[in-house]
Amino acid sequence: MTVSHTRVLPFRPVERLDAAPEDAGAGASDPVAVGRRLRHLRREKGLTLAALGEEVGLSASALSLIENGRREARVSVLSSLAQALGTDVQSLLSSAPPSRRSALEVRWERAQRSPGFQSLGIPPVRVGPGLPDDALEALVGMYESVVGLQQQRAATPEYARLANAELRRLMREADNYFPEIEARAAELVRVVEHTHGPVTREGVNRIARHIGFSIEQVSDLPASTRTVTDLENRRVYVPVRGGHDLRATALQALGHVVLEHEPPHDYAEFLAQRVEINYFAAAVLLPESSAVPFLQRAKEARDIALEDLRDAYAVSYETAAHRFCNLATRHLDLPVHFMRTSADGVVYKAYENDGIRFPMDASGGIEGARVCRHWTARVVFDQPPGEAYAQYTDTGRGTFWCTAVAEQTPQGRFSVSLGVPFDQVRWMRGRDTTARRTSRCPDPRCCTQPPPKLAREWEGRVWPSARAHSHLLAVMPPGVFPGVDDTEVLRFVSEHAPEHEVQGSGREG
Repeated sequence: MTVSHTRVLPFRPVERLDAAPEDAGAGASDPVAVGRRLRHLRREKGLTLAALGEEVGLSASALSLIENGRREARVSVLSSLAQALGTDVQSLLSSAPPSRRSALEVRWERAQRSPGFQSLGIPPVRVGPGLPDDALEALVGMYESVVGLQQQRAATPEYARLANAELRRLMREADNYFPEIEARAAELVRVVEHTHGPVTREGVNRIARHIGFSIEQVSDLPASTRTVTDLENRRVYVPVRGGHDLRATALQALGHVVLEHEPPHDYAEFLAQRVEINYFAAAVLLPESSAVPFLQRAKEARDIALEDLRDAYAVSYETAAHRFCNLATRHLDLPVHFMRTSADGVVYKAYENDGIRFPMDASGGIEGARVCRHWTARVVFDQPPGEAYAQYTDTGRGTFWCTAVAEQTPQGRFSVSLGVPFDQVRWMRGRDTTARRTSRCPDPRCCTQPPPKLAREWEGRVWPSARAHSHLLAVMPPGVFPGVDDTEVLRFVSEHAPEHEVQGSGREG
């Protein structure tokens, strides 16, 4: 199958604290770029600051601030300046620098204004006529090299959280529905002539063969990977057994091929690709062509239940919840929210477009935040394991109905919860629950601050040792594919390549 590459998630790179200067504030209306272009045109006309300022009704000092990018000119002022310089506003706003020198000046000004520059402790260097071009170029080059090395070495937890927050914003704006991925998944589902019910493992094998790959089950997959794809020999290696649905695992690996991913440039792009392949796998396992009618019939009967979606397609409860979030708003007019939460209340994944307020830090990141103990996502841990629990929760943003299931995983107990606003609960099974709680978070008196009597009784007499969520605090592993042991992977594919394949190696399908 041949597909043209498009950026499925219209991902905009997250601005890092150490962002490269050419990325910081770039744009056609950037005041620094506009100012440099204005200065270039003024000098071409042989005008002084005072002469041009007098013509347009500005003082020389005010015009100097505009040329230095320290003041953003109003459209009316830009129009007067353009007329005086014999050009138009569009030319002043052009992103193309008027000269190599101007381009360097813009890059250096942006660099000196970035937080990353300030953190280096380098004294500012004024850009004036006396600064030679080669010296300016050396300054820009050295700074950008330093920033590049910083970016290669580490993606900070703050950057990772910013990247996740940006992804959630994109997903929310699209109602978590991406037609390009749906179309590519639907094409492959049609190729294998799947019409209803669960996609079989053989069906996944046929999809792989259709795009020129085979799926190989192995027992020695590198510990740092979930799958390994040998692009040279067109093989996808998956584990013989594990805690994941092998159909989903194989489809996620194939998703990189189908969506024509290239090696990610940074951690943000790595995360975006993960979202895309997870979406692709779910779109194949629960095809839009059959899952939407299934859900529409359930809505007509006012009996939507994730358990039914899970059982009809033989997927995990979490996969069913993810897929419901993909389809609910676009096809059922239902705003929703979703969370995956650990037994101690820490958020690992979340999505919302229904107005609920998740716990989050100042950057908008939710990873590592703790859910109110009165929310369904935490109350479910007090219920029998594996059973769906429904509850109404009154919050400062309104009342929400949620259903959740808590399950044991190799990493511990986690709950998967899905909810809708109160005015949409009439479509959901479990709406007749009498369980209801009130959450006043983020008010600390809700559930994070102990009762005054208890606090006074034990003040200064307890010292708990906290369990740190190291994966949320540690610097992201370096490399193109974060956390992957490249040497281990290359040795693995070399040993399993056809010329080294031993007799009787296991091939699935």
